[in-house]
Amino acid sequence: MNSEPRLALSEPVGDEIAKTTCYMCACRCGIDVHLKDGKVRYIEGNRDHPINKGVLCAKGSAGIMQHYSPARLRAPLLRTGPRGSGEFREISWDEALKLAVDWLQPIRDTAPQKLAFFTGRDQSQALTSFWAQNFGTPNYAAHGGFCSVNMAAAGIYTIGGAFWEFGAPDWDKTKLFVLFGVAEDHDSNPIKIGISKLKKRGARFVSVNPVRTGYSAIADNWIGIRPGTDGLLVLSIIHELFRTGKIDLDYLARYTNAPWLVIDNEGHEDHGLFLRDDLGKALVRDQKTGAVVRFDEPGHIADLNAEFTTADGPKVRSVLRLMAEKYLDPKYAPEAVAAETGVSATTISGLASEIARVAFEEEIIVEQPWVDMKGEQHNVMIGRPVSFHAMRGISAHSNGFQSARALHVLQTIIGSIDCPGGYRYKPPYPKPATAHPRPHGRSEHVTPGKPLAGPHLGYPLGPEDLLVDAEGKPQRIDKAFSWEAPLSAHGMMHMVIANAHAGDPYPIDVLFLYMANMAWNSSMNTRGTIKMLEERDEATGEYKIPKIIYSDAYSSEMVAYADLVLPDTTYLERHDCISLLDRPISEPGAVCDAIRWPVIKPDRDVRGFQSVLIDLGARLKLPGFVNEDGEALYKDYADYIANHQRKPGIGPLSGWRGAQADSEGRGAPNQDQIQNYIDNGAFWTKHIPQEALYFKHHNAAYQQFAIDMGFFDTPQPVTIQLYVETLQKFRLSAEGIRKPFAPSQYKQRLLECFDPLPDWYRPFEEQGVDTTEFPYHAITQRPMAMYHSWGSQNAWLRQIHTKNPLYVPGVICDEIGLSDGDWAWIISHHGRIKCEIARTDAVNGKTMWTWNAIGKRGGAWALEPNSPEATKGFLLNHLIHELLPPKSDGMRWSNSDPITGQAAWYDLRVRIEKAEIGEGFSEPHFKAIKRPGSQKEPPEEVRYGQEWAK
Repeated sequence: MNSEPRLALSEPVGDEIAKTTCYMCACRCGIDVHLKDGKVRYIEGNRDHPINKGVLCAKGSAGIMQHYSPARLRAPLLRTGPRGSGEFREISWDEALKLAVDWLQPIRDTAPQKLAFFTGRDQSQALTSFWAQNFGTPNYAAHGGFCSVNMAAAGIYTIGGAFWEFGAPDWDKTKLFVLFGVAEDHDSNPIKIGISKLKKRGARFVSVNPVRTGYSAIADNWIGIRPGTDGLLVLSIIHELFRTGKIDLDYLARYTNAPWLVIDNEGHEDHGLFLRDDLGKALVRDQKTGAVVRFDEPGHIADLNAEFTTADGPKVRSVLRLMAEKYLDPKYAPEAVAAETGVSATTISGLASEIARVAFEEEIIVEQPWVDMKGEQHNVMIGRPVSFHAMRGISAHSNGFQSARALHVLQTIIGSIDCPGGYRYKPPYPKPATAHPRPHGRSEHVTPGKPLAGPHLGYPLGPEDLLVDAEGKPQRIDKAFSWEAPLSAHGMMHMVIANAHAGDPYPIDVLFLYMANMAWNSSMNTRGTIKMLEERDEATGEYKIPKIIYSDAYSSEMVAYADLVLPDTTYLERHDCISLLDRPISEPGAVCDAIRWPVIKPDRDVRGFQSVLIDLGARLKLPGFVNEDGEALYKDYADYIANHQRKPGIGPLSGWRGAQADSEGRGAPNQDQIQNYIDNGAFWTKHIPQEALYFKHHNAAYQQFAIDMGFFDTPQPVTIQLYVETLQKFRLSAEGIRKPFAPSQYKQRLLECFDPLPDWYRPFEEQGVDTTEFPYHAITQRPMAMYHSWGSQNAWLRQIHTKNPLYVPGVICDEIGLSDGDWAWIISHHGRIKCEIARTDAVNGKTMWTWNAIGKRGGAWALEPNSPEATKGFLLNHLIHELLPPKSDGMRWSNSDPITGQAAWYDLRVRIEKAEIGEGFSEPHFKAIKRPGSQKEPPEEVRYGQEWAK
């Protein structure tokens, strides 16, 4: 930490400052919490913190009112009335934990798969997955399946990293920054800091987004694309770069599979796969000698344009040759895609030209010698100063995986992956897909009373890694890693309730959720989901989902549908671990991790969920949570953080390891480790050596650094996969020429969507509905002042947003006679909602949008039934079904990306009709929920320091 005296930004407002980590969004910024008389008085940014460097947004500052929210749960709750009634009685923790064990123990002993354990936007998945694995259930995942798995999976399979937590633009050196589909919540403070650097240096910022808000509003150029066509736009840019020869051939030959040889052997099981030697190494042709050699053999110059017939018979072609043949097709020309994307041909060709100009005419040379993984010495680091960033706007479509892949291919062909000025990996990435585990969950992996045979989640390398039985039937409750969603690396949380309700592929006994508001904004088809949670079996009278355990800090809508509620603390009252085993806060130039710690003690009978989970693990005698004598290994989560070892020397935190706190990355447990973090501002940083800063995927110094830090035990260089062989294996299975064969109902989708080179197809809902009946798109954005559901209970943030209108393009308003403040019916193939509208012209002309998660159910979150959130706020979720419209064959597919299972929230098609105002209530309107337990009635006006908040 910087020990130099600093100019104070304000007068002290407390008698103590506790440094910890914010949790008002997923940025994980460092904060200084000012305390006085045992109360939080003020929160500001920690200027020494590697993520936000003192910058703090409205959400972070308003953490005071999150902590003192009247919606905080006060004690464990047992349901006494019907689900949804909000009728509970408060019970002791002993009774709550005994009841949980009584429900869970028989499942573990007889059929572990009958527990479905899914977590929401928590940041402790290294622990929750470890617990679920030791319980033995195959049914575990977190929220990524309905958030951004397309971004993560497309990145890992292509470049060994991804955007946001896995990588970031080189803000200090980039000269052209192009942002795709990013709203205002993800990574907001780092992006704001980064954009300010661009503006100061005069670098150009282009935003591609249907909606011009937030970052897009301050972009130098805004491209108002039609939703779901980002991938087509990117492929058109790739077309232009190939057409004009503006690709980095040296980079492609050295660091990608562009020269790898692909077998052209139609009708045979090796068709479209890489030519390999007896050791499985991919082969290339040496341009100098014409010999076929291993791709990583030193001394050769790879032939990027190879095409020949091998001595054994099959014809082979290089990946780059296949790419040129595909992307030079006139169907990708700007003139051909302009109408589909809503972006003019001039704009597309202009953006492609600017990308090429900056990449190749403004290259950056960093005078830093380095050695690559072939042992070749480089005297300088060459940078292509064009960088990209993307998030949910690309991800949340049924074509999102291929669109995200296309963007990574675009970065790669101009040579801007992990170079000065380009995209940069964040440690512990890059990691190739082959360095990740395969998923576990088949019947042979599940044994009553034993841990699962391996981790739940992973990266399949072919159909043989799917979690299906001999008939091809899914073996997870969410159907992740099945033929329906083979590469679902984050699971499919949005399908859990629907599948459990239907008993498909099998019924479950207990649904265990943490911080996942599945009865409201975290589900598609919200009204239908509520009905599923309430519905009983006609024969037995039991609920279709027999038991639901839920943990949250606040009285969300989901609390009312739980049978047992385990109340969590606020983020200022507990320990958390932002770990390299999970979702670290690393920066491109440094390895970083962090903690939260209780800067204030709870005044309610609540416990941190992580500590509760550890207690449950001990009570259930789960391996990893008890010793050989059956005694608890850990007192609580803090004890676990300090003493747990995933393997010898590797634990949740990387700083101050070893008995003397003198090791980093690897080392024995240190009993003072958490205090070491607290003393350092609640974070740890280890800077990457200068010679290892760039080209991490092929940099020998970085690979050794990664081994020293414990990221892996042997070098794991990444050869960027422009052509993903894994996808071709699924196509061969669909063709019936490579085992295991795909079931007949999946063949067409696999053939159409699993192109090993990035492709584009229309989103499935757009294909399945009459677009003349539903001519418009409807999407949501996250507001900068709110994060998912949490913000609407916050008295300060509610002064910014208390309701959400539907923003409608002026051209649509004029067509049907709408003005600001009018009400309208929005109708999809699935349902209809009524909401207030606001006119806007800062949007794609075929797209209407709203802020997400502002609308609430009355009574939830301690809101009055007549609060604006409940009367004028609304959800688009009511219009979105978890299943696609029926097809002629009667099949109803999940409304997801067919490759990863990513929930396709943004594929929604609608029409709009003017409505009479009536009572001025948004519809559908639900009966208010009772406040659970002894949760106090909030005053009409919530102020800091009121007696009820103590």
